[in-house]
This record gives sequence, structure tokens and C-alpha cells, in this order.
Amino acid sequence: MTALPALPYRPEIDGLRAVAVLAVVLYHFGLPLQGGFVGVDVFFVLSGYLIGGILWREYRETGRIWLANFYVRRFRRLAPAFFAMIAVTALLGWALLLPFEYREFGKTVIASTVYLSNILFYRQAGYFDSASEDKPLLHTWSLAVEEQFYIVLPLLLLALSRLRRPWGPVVVLGALWALSLAACVALTPTQPQAAFYLFPFRAWELLSGVLLAIWGAETRASWRGHPALSWVGLGLILLSILVIPAGPGFPGLLALLPVLGTVLVLSSGADDNPVNRLLCHPVARFFGLISYSLYLWHWPIFTFSDYLRDGYGLIEAPVWIALSIGLGWLSWRFVETPVRQARALPGGVVLGGTALASVAALALGGWLFLRDGLPDRFGPAARPHIAATGDFLQDWSRCHIADTLPLQGLEVCPIGPEGAPKVLVWGDSHVRAVREGLDAAAHEAGVPGLILWRAGCPPLVGLRKVESAASPAQDTLCTQANLQIRQGLGRLDSVDTVLLIGRWSYYASGTGTGLDAANRIDLYPTTRPPSAQDTNARLLVRAAQDTVAVLQDWVDEIFVLRQPPEIPAYDSREAAREAAHAGWPLAAAPRVAASVPREALALRAALADAPWQDLAETGAITLLDPWPRFCNATACHAVRDGVGQYFDNNHLTNAAALRVRDLFAPVFARTTRQTALTGPATR
Repeated sequence: MTALPALPYRPEIDGLRAVAVLAVVLYHFGLPLQGGFVGVDVFFVLSGYLIGGILWREYRETGRIWLANFYVRRFRRLAPAFFAMIAVTALLGWALLLPFEYREFGKTVIASTVYLSNILFYRQAGYFDSASEDKPLLHTWSLAVEEQFYIVLPLLLLALSRLRRPWGPVVVLGALWALSLAACVALTPTQPQAAFYLFPFRAWELLSGVLLAIWGAETRASWRGHPALSWVGLGLILLSILVIPAGPGFPGLLALLPVLGTVLVLSSGADDNPVNRLLCHPVARFFGLISYSLYLWHWPIFTFSDYLRDGYGLIEAPVWIALSIGLGWLSWRFVETPVRQARALPGGVVLGGTALASVAALALGGWLFLRDGLPDRFGPAARPHIAATGDFLQDWSRCHIADTLPLQGLEVCPIGPEGAPKVLVWGDSHVRAVREGLDAAAHEAGVPGLILWRAGCPPLVGLRKVESAASPAQDTLCTQANLQIRQGLGRLDSVDTVLLIGRWSYYASGTGTGLDAANRIDLYPTTRPPSAQDTNARLLVRAAQDTVAVLQDWVDEIFVLRQPPEIPAYDSREAAREAAHAGWPLAAAPRVAASVPREALALRAALADAPWQDLAETGAITLLDPWPRFCNATACHAVRDGVGQYFDNNHLTNAAALRVRDLFAPVFARTTRQTALTGPATR
């Protein structure tokens, strides 16, 4: 096939690329651009405009689309810098990332190589998932969306070419644009992560560019609209960068601002006005030319620098931004450009080289995942903490959503042998933390049990909570679930014992401690209007009494697990990093402590124990005390006999849960249980 003449170069598009990439880079490095992430939306429109224009022009002038040539052009443009970034990031990851992080990195290498990383990151959001700053390939989600677009659009145009009416394909594309936009707007309030990451809900942004390109081709547009269009367009883009907030409200309708702004600037891009002259400035064109490589390299640099430095401020950020720009230029100059301009390089070589690089990347990712992130890379000082970082993974395959009353719609998780549950374990994420010990105790006693748990949700009646780490919808679901459990207790005929487990100090004080001190939770009564006297601690005491009174009507025995001691300045991941990076010249100063004096825990422990102390002394409940298993006379410890006992500063590891499972033996005992295992909690 004879190649079509190249499209005319439009320098203002490089200026738009510069605006987009600099917004993203500066936002990620912490500069006060509240909506800098919308640079990705600008990129989506530009990709749609350029790729859509190329494909539509080829289709209209030849009557077909040469897929092989199209993908050769795409691979020639995108693959070299991408695989170079993967290789260097993998080397840095070998030196810096902990095994569980390196294992997850292997997964993202696989997903990004096959253009599915957006789906992986959408599915990874979970209670114990690592923060986004710890994922060196997180930025490939947008590349995956674009690659999916590169697959779908040519095939779609080929399918639409069978329509007899000339404007039939445009009508269909317009309908798809409207459907995608409507779905994005409808889904954002309830499932913002899906609307953010997944291609069907972002397709309208790319199609905005496609439809603009088709309109220009069919009308032979000169792209010289009124200067006001350029001013309004650039204003919308800058306004979006400055004021659109990150969070559950995006993309939705908010994404219309940068998308519309980009369309308006493109529509008047050839006009000689101040906006276009600014976008055509050599500095803007420079950043536009290196924008792809700069985008590829800036995020790994940010993640690794933030990881090693344990965060840094605006004073240090320019150094890392400059490094990102430098690597972006080197990548553009010596990786991108030579391959793009090597026209003598046959298409078969480009496709073969891309295939080989893809196979190598897939093999690397699979090896890292199957080898569990190469845990032997670090010395003995780091190994107990490294082991603890992954010692929360459990088999929850028996869990299911109940489809019958009284627990219909709630996730229920059987433990122990099969059979009607005799023991109900009701709690928050601390139940998840000790799940292995509970399951082992249930199996050893031969008594079936059932777990009901929800993170950050106190297992108590008569309360609702508002939590900084939860969305309003999650807070509401907590209240609804607890009400349903209360109403359903009388119909759980086989249950004769209840065990309550929670982070009681968090609910009583209203805050986390140490490394999670920024977490906040406020409690409110559900049976009456709140009053000024309603402190968290008072509400918790009352709710504990009410909960026990309700349970006494339906079960024979009630157990409560005294909250294990918190180790405020401990986190297994941070402790492992500090030990692994000891001696690195740029490593942050240590801030983790694996032990804490008992007297430092006295106040929070008193608040946590208060709701249960009197109830235990009167015999209304049996209080199980794990403190002697983690503390001596003077201090409490996150590591015992070389084995990590804590995942973070308040959740136990599986190893710890299994070690203390005998605490739960009375809960699952077959005979009548009248005597407390340990008696009232010691102060």
C-alpha cells in the first residue's frame, strides 16, 4: 500500500501536550494544582483527534484501513520508550522494593504489557492494598485506556464501513459518545473507581477528539475559529487544573471542563491569536515533544524518590522534577526519536521487536510474581518485618453474600467445620486480623462458626459513625448492617455464643495513634438526637451495655476480645523499608519503633477497656485478654522470637493470630462455659 501524505504539523498541539504533561507532573510532585490530574483528560482528547483523524482520512481516501500499517506506526511510536522504562524501573525495584511490593510490581508489568493495567488497578483497591505512591507503574492505566482505544477504534471503523449511508459511521460514533458520557456521569457517584479507570466510561473523551477530527475532515475546516474560542478553551483547561478536586466526584460531569476546553482550542488551533502563539512557543513545543517520555518517567521517579525519602516537601520536589525532565529528554532523544525516524526499519522488524520485548516483559513479570518478589534480596534485620508485610493474606473462599434472611445482602464467612454455626464472631477489621486463629480454634474444637465483619465499623447497636477513612456511603452501610444484624439475631437459631472483636481504643478516643493518628471517627446515637455530652467514650460505654443486653436475649454466652496492645510507631512495611534501606545516602531518618512502654499505652487502654470492665466483673461477658502474649512487665513488642506479630500498629499478623488461638478455645468449647479464661482485664 502507498502511504498517504503526512498530516500537516500543528505546533499548538505540542503546546497542549506541554500543558497536559506539566499539569500531571507538577500535581504528582505536590505542587498546589488541585486538578493537575486532568492533564490525562487533555491527552485523551488529543489522542482521539490525532488517531481518529488519521484513520478516518485513510478510510475516506482508500475505502479501507490497513491495520498492520496502523499498528506498526503505533508500536514504532510507543513501544521503545515504554519497554526502556519497564527495564529501568525493574532494576530500581530490585534494589528498593520489598518482596510483596516487587511481587505486585511483577503483576503490573504483565498487565501493562498486555494493555490491561487499568483493569488491574481498578480491581486492586482494597482495605490492605498499598498506597498509590507505592505502585511504580500506576501511570500506565491511562496508556492502557489509549491502547484499548487503538484496538477498538480501527475495528469499529472497519465494521461501520459496511453501512451504506456516508454519515452512518458518524451517527454511530456520536451515539457511542453519548452513551459513554451518560454511563460515566451515572456511575461516578456510586462507583467512581470504575468510572475513572475503565475504558467504556472514558471512551467519550477520546471520541470527542475523533468526532472533531471527522468534522474537520468532512468540512475541510481551516481550524481558524474566533480567538474567543481559544481563550475560553485554554481558560477551561487551566480552571480545571486549578480547581477540580480529586476524589469520588471525578470524572463525571467535571471531566467535561478539560475535554470541552481541549476541543475548543483544537477547533481554532490555526488562528493567529495570543493563545496559539503561546502554545507554539519553543519552550511549550519542547515539553510537548518530550511529553510521552516525560509522562513515562516522571511517575517511577516520584514513587521511588518518595519511597526512599519517606515523603518530601516543595523545597526538594524541584530536584526530582528536574531529574524527570532530564530523563524524559534523554528517552525522547535517544530512544523515541531514533526508532520513529528509522524509516528504513521494516515494519516486520518493528512488530517482531515489539513481540520479543513483550515476551521478555511478561516473563519478567511472571518470574517476579512466582518467586514472591525475590525475598532473599535483603538481610536478616529486615526479614521479620518483611515476613509480616505479607502475613495478612488469607483464604476467604468460603465467604459469600447471604441470599436469605436474616442476613440477606451481608457477606458471611464460615469458619471451622461445615455445619450450622454455633458461634457468631462480629467485628471490624480486627476480626480479619485474627481470622486464622479463630478458624484454627473452631476446627480444633469441631464447632462451626460464622464471621460478620466490616472495616472501621464498631460491632455495636445504637450507634452510627462518621469516619475520615470512609466514604459517606460506607458509613451508612455500617449503620444499616449493624441494624440488620440486631434485627436478625433472633432468627439465628443455631447460634448460642457471640464473640465481639473491635479496635475499641479507636472508637473510644475518636482517633488513631502514632503512625495512623490522622484517622478520625465520630460516633453518634441512632435512638435519639445527639447532645453536647455525647463524647465517643460515653457513647461507647452505653452502646456496649445495650449490645450485651440485646445479645443476652438470644444467646447463652458473650465473649469480648480485649483489644491487643497498639504499637503506635510501628508499621511492618515501614520497618522493613528502614531496615532494607539502611545505609542508603538518601534514605529517610528512621521513625519506626517495634516496642512501646506499657505506661505509654495506659490512657488509650483504659478508654478501650472501660466499656467492658464492669460487664466482665458482673459476669455479663467473658473478657479474653491477649496482652500477656505481647507484653512483658514493662513494654509491648511487635516482634517476638524473631517473628513479626503486627502488620501495622494495631492489626495482628496471621502468625500472631495462630500463636494466641488458645485464647479462643473457650468460645468454641462444646460444654457450658461459665468461667472466664482470664477474668477482668488488667489495667
